[in-house]
Amino acid sequence: MKVLVPVKRVIDYNIKPRVKADGTGVETAGVKMSMNPFDEIAVEEAVRLKEKGVVTEIVAISIGEPKAQDTLRTAMAMGADRSILVETDAVTEPLAVAKVLKALVEKEKPDLVILGKQAIDDDMNATGQMLAGLLGWPQGTFASKVEITDGKAMVTREIDGGLQTVALTLPAIVTADLRLNEPRYASLPNIMKARKKPMEKITPAEVDVDMTPRLSIVSVAEPTGRKAGIKVDSAAELVAKLRNEAKVI
Repeated sequence: MKVLVPVKRVIDYNIKPRVKADGTGVETAGVKMSMNPFDEIAVEEAVRLKEKGVVTEIVAISIGEPKAQDTLRTAMAMGADRSILVETDAVTEPLAVAKVLKALVEKEKPDLVILGKQAIDDDMNATGQMLAGLLGWPQGTFASKVEITDGKAMVTREIDGGLQTVALTLPAIVTADLRLNEPRYASLPNIMKARKKPMEKITPAEVDVDMTPRLSIVSVAEPTGRKAGIKVDSAAELVAKLRNEAKVI
């Protein structure tokens, strides 16, 4: 059983993003980058399935600039067997990414594609769903538990009302939520081994996909700062401020 795991290079989640001076986007020059946290969870889940003997091969995929190979090396250090880097300097949008992944799925013929439910840079939450639509495959989104048995993936999903379990006939698409697992740290020996694992490099043109952006950013601005809170001496004063100043009652 083969699993594809798409991963994205984003600003590290511990870093506070800064808006560019001209308001055209978020500053990435000189900023620490790492694997999207939800994609880390997806890689971890694929590795755990392999450790259970369910999966035989894990292929990590990233679409972006050449520096994204660092993200793929991290995925291989975590346990992926090989990787594919689709090199492009274009802004990656969900539909174009889904089209590239569709082409790679048709080439690799995996039984399962596991990816993060969303990237923390754009919060689109659309690539997995679009890929499922393009392939005509069943999908289990926001997964908090995945079990593979008898050619089916039993996926427990987090929904507004609680949990929902769906049975997906393989091949299928699964998007990982936060509570699916706790990703492991890549050990130094595994990091060294990852350097020797194969990484294929291709371009979007080789899979006949146009990466030209369809969305345009009008402007980016930081949210307005919150006003400092105040203390009141009595409940009556609190009610008066809520009524007369905040106007919420």
